[in-house]
Amino acid sequence: MQLTSLAEWNCSIARTLDVVGEWWTLLILRDAFRGVRRFDDFQASLGMARSVLTARLHKLTDAGVLDKRQYSEHPPRHEYVLTEKGRALFPVITALLRWGDDWAPGSAGPPVQLVHAPCGETMHPDLTCPRCGGEVTAINTRGVPGPGATARP
Repeated sequence: MQLTSLAEWNCSIARTLDVVGEWWTLLILRDAFRGVRRFDDFQASLGMARSVLTARLHKLTDAGVLDKRQYSEHPPRHEYVLTEKGRALFPVITALLRWGDDWAPGSAGPPVQLVHAPCGETMHPDLTCPRCGGEVTAINTRGVPGPGATARP
């Protein structure tokens, strides 16, 4: 099924979803953050159809989220490495992880915990204001028109 493109919408969320809004894409990114790089390793981890994985990897490389690098000539083999643009999605993936831990938990508890390497502490990342350090929530945050805003008819 072909999805409608959101790339031309005047909405940053819609344009982001145009690139990463499909569930397999987010799971590919989850695995990439875990260090998975090779097609067969993505396929083994996710159990998805090879054709679907191929399409999602092409979309992510075309969008500049992953970089496709050849690591073998005979036979030709490639790996997929997160780019700077791809690594910038880490807060999105960790926010989904946290939401899942809080609102869709497994009976045995979280399957993955994040450890902050510099201090060794198991933690949940929090969204904070870069100016005052306060927690950012839906209750204390509001959107205002930005420079790219257009009037709606």
